[in-house]
Amino acid sequence: MPKVRYCEPNLIGCEKVVFMRRIFGFLFLFLFAVAACITLTVGAQTLVLGLHLTYPPTQHQTTSSKIFLIGSAPTDGEVLVNDRPIKRSIYGHFAPSFPLQIGENTFALKYKDRTIDLKVTRSQRETSPPQELGFIADSLTPTVDMARMPGERICFNAIATPSATVTVKLGDRTVALEPKTANIQLPANTAALTKLNQPIGEPVAGRYAGCATFANPTKLGQPEYEASLNGKSVKQSAKGNVEILPSDRLLVAEVNVEPGVTRTGPSSDFSRLTPLPKSTRALITAREGEWIRLSYGGENSAWINSKSTNIRDTNQPPHSIVRSLSSKILKDWTEIIIPLQIPVPITINQNNNTFKLTLHNVTAQTDTISVDSDPAIERLDWQQVDSTKVEYVISLKSARQWGYKLRYDDTSLVLSLKHPPKSDRTQQLKPLIGVNILLDPGHGSKEDYGSRGSTGYPEKDVTLITSKLLRDRLERMGAKVYLTREGDDDILPEARVAMINKIEPAIALSIHYNALPDNGDAENTKGIGTFWYHPQSQGLAQFLHDFLVKNLKRETYGVYWGNLALVRPTVTPSVLLELGFIIHPEEFEWIINPQQQKLLAETLADAVVAWFKQPL
Repeated sequence: MPKVRYCEPNLIGCEKVVFMRRIFGFLFLFLFAVAACITLTVGAQTLVLGLHLTYPPTQHQTTSSKIFLIGSAPTDGEVLVNDRPIKRSIYGHFAPSFPLQIGENTFALKYKDRTIDLKVTRSQRETSPPQELGFIADSLTPTVDMARMPGERICFNAIATPSATVTVKLGDRTVALEPKTANIQLPANTAALTKLNQPIGEPVAGRYAGCATFANPTKLGQPEYEASLNGKSVKQSAKGNVEILPSDRLLVAEVNVEPGVTRTGPSSDFSRLTPLPKSTRALITAREGEWIRLSYGGENSAWINSKSTNIRDTNQPPHSIVRSLSSKILKDWTEIIIPLQIPVPITINQNNNTFKLTLHNVTAQTDTISVDSDPAIERLDWQQVDSTKVEYVISLKSARQWGYKLRYDDTSLVLSLKHPPKSDRTQQLKPLIGVNILLDPGHGSKEDYGSRGSTGYPEKDVTLITSKLLRDRLERMGAKVYLTREGDDDILPEARVAMINKIEPAIALSIHYNALPDNGDAENTKGIGTFWYHPQSQGLAQFLHDFLVKNLKRETYGVYWGNLALVRPTVTPSVLLELGFIIHPEEFEWIINPQQQKLLAETLADAVVAWFKQPL
């Protein structure tokens, strides 16, 4: 989620210095400032000597209808914004929000003789139609080359002069476009975090749409749009070409990465589906730019970036039969081996203590399944859902799921199910003996500061402090704990995920502190939030969240399903904890308070122990 930026010299001409020294029982402060805003850590609080603005930068652009100002100043005076006093915490921190007009908005922050001038430019969310006869070039679809199957509907969109007559010519067809009667836009996914996720009605003037189908395979070229008004006309071609694919000879894609990320549509803006193991093959039934659509049989399909595949020219559809299954135990995992003739697409669905695996483009010839006495599997059932889809439902012995892996060994699909950890829960002093836990202190490095508190204090520092305190507490309870970083390391999310996949811990916790997008209410939004992705992680997320809220007497921000990198690993229950809002004026103080940090770590460790004491 969006993170606020630190008060950097190149942004607002101020420099942060935190320096403290005790000599002969006296406290001497060595301070320096460039055009001067200075912060100082004294005991539990971070004080500010001078006016400090953390967010936004002095030249900021947004499409939001409002903006919040995060900052601080000493308490012995008022802070004025455009000559009006603003509300501040007892420590002098502030986070007021102000409405924004389209265009340039100016703010003057003043404390005593110090003034910070701020300009925030709000741009329109939607493109305005042209005043003169013509089109907005980027609105003409397709904007990239595309291909579809014969008979599949192809839709055209344009933003043109209002009241014009608009048509599009493609091949030997001319399609009339109709003015749109509604233009409903959905807010970004982050709007769910501010509870402002209602549809937005935008102006419809100048927006045109229409669809057509084409029966014969051919390369149709670029659609040519024409707008006519008062006896005049203007023509303009779309950037992309259109092709109708031959249905009797389609190309086959083979996934060449591990895993192959699939989505509901042809861009990374669309939702993720079950990733495909490397070597998976499927027919290509559509293209759009660098994205291709894979056939899962029938009406089922998924999109994948073509860079994640090798393209094969063959007239043999990737289809397989499936016969026997077998399983074996390998240390902490049960492997289920499904021999196939060719690697086919799969989907996964987890539900309480059942695990559902669906094979696409597969027909069953199954008479025998071998599943030995197993610590993970209670029973295995299967059915041929339709002519191209086989579904396996695995009932698990454990009350919860601990992780899974998928791969192809040649053409055999191998599903690995993780066993519960072998911990000795009768131990009172060290109840986590035998349990491996991975902690991920969020952010880090000179580039990734994460969110910034009112004084500019970076999230990356407090996540590391919290994680180390938590590690020490968990280790005293017998756990073996791994940290993704021990210092100010430059570690990308991919490397953190790779560490989880390599270590295969019993659980993985990513430690963060929260912020909001521009239209959030930074002055009033606070509390602990928790994120999960796979159903195997939901119970852990809810349990830890409720435990912290109750025992720390903190407010709840909520438990969310979230498509975040650190909760997507499948090998273990993975949870991302937002342990408070670092941008909130009051919550910031307990976040940076050493006593509160210690209490938080102890309480979170107790929550982990309590969760492991439940039936595994």
